[in-house]
Amino acid sequence: MTDLALPAAYRRDDGVHPPLLSPGYGSTVLRAPSRAPLLLAHTLTELTGPVLGEGRVTGADADLTLVDGGAEEAQGQRIVVTGRVLDGDGRPVPHTLVEVWQANAAGRYKHKWDQHDAPLDPHFDGVGRALTDADGRYRFVTIKPGAYPWGNHANAWRPAHIHFSLFGRAFTQRLVTQMYFPDDPLFPFDPIYNSVPDPAARRRMVSRFDLAETVEGWALGYTWDIVLRGREATPMETPA
Repeated sequence: MTDLALPAAYRRDDGVHPPLLSPGYGSTVLRAPSRAPLLLAHTLTELTGPVLGEGRVTGADADLTLVDGGAEEAQGQRIVVTGRVLDGDGRPVPHTLVEVWQANAAGRYKHKWDQHDAPLDPHFDGVGRALTDADGRYRFVTIKPGAYPWGNHANAWRPAHIHFSLFGRAFTQRLVTQMYFPDDPLFPFDPIYNSVPDPAARRRMVSRFDLAETVEGWALGYTWDIVLRGREATPMETPA
């Protein structure tokens, strides 16, 4: 039996991506490793990935505003979020799974641990997924999430954001990041946003308003490209 070839190792750029220990972000003090990680050989589990198959991800999965077959709509400002997933050389990454989750318009997640004193929307689950097309493009219809308090420090509020998860060719190739909205006044006060040390890299986490993607009389459009590697890489929460 021959050994499985190990995938190429990539160095995490600590000048771009947030450090695992960011003291301003309180929970990293408990979660960050206190010792250097050990390199373990990859087995078949780490070298295989999700097989989605035909029809497992549909257009309806990318519309977060409709649940229960579209009988009712979510409350809040409807938006379109679109962009491309690119590699370090600017080439599109086609047919890759993009997942999102977010708070509702009032700033509350549909999760048992979220006890924020804000109303739940019975018609908004806050989760969606899409496959990029041949040009690496994704598109979601959702509502603009609200800011919410998170108890990290005195008078702590998170800027409005949408969580993104991307899968590569194996289960271990999962990257997680957050997309923010332009001109949010909470940016200077948010330890998670500011855990990214490079100001230019922080700006790459902020979407831009896009009139071309705005649907007249229906939804505002925002564009946000996700670059997986290279000098223009989008900062990620997990190591590459």
